[in-house]
Amino acid sequence: MSTTVLVAVDFEEASRHAIEVARELAGPLGAELCLLHVYQLPVYTYPGLEPQLLPDLTREITLAAGRALAQLATDVGVARTLLREGDAAPAILAAAGEVGAALIVMGTHGRRGLSRAILGSVAEKVVRRSAIPVLTVRAPAAASSGAAHA
Repeated sequence: MSTTVLVAVDFEEASRHAIEVARELAGPLGAELCLLHVYQLPVYTYPGLEPQLLPDLTREITLAAGRALAQLATDVGVARTLLREGDAAPAILAAAGEVGAALIVMGTHGRRGLSRAILGSVAEKVVRRSAIPVLTVRAPAAASSGAAHA
């Protein structure tokens, strides 16, 4: 049974850097990399109605997420991918269990202040809840400087 390193990606520069770091760690260990992307579907509501999804939009978002993940996997030379819909942190943890990951690697955006408070930190939630080690990787300074001030 081979060791699996799960790399959670969101297609931003921090994710690409996390893939590079994961590859450096996985190589000497003979571990397999698995890229995971988690997306959320928009829900619309009107007073008095149950929240609903738009079927055509749902299908397009799912297809686009799948295409983007497949393209990233091809670009970086990783064969195994997972695509999940839902809340990112719980989905990452569930996927790690599914693949028997020994390590989760994920990029961070370095948000601070109000943007972090509003958007939250998926990486922080995963670190706090994970039963296996989690390595967070910041994008190189030039790539992350815009995200820190966004």
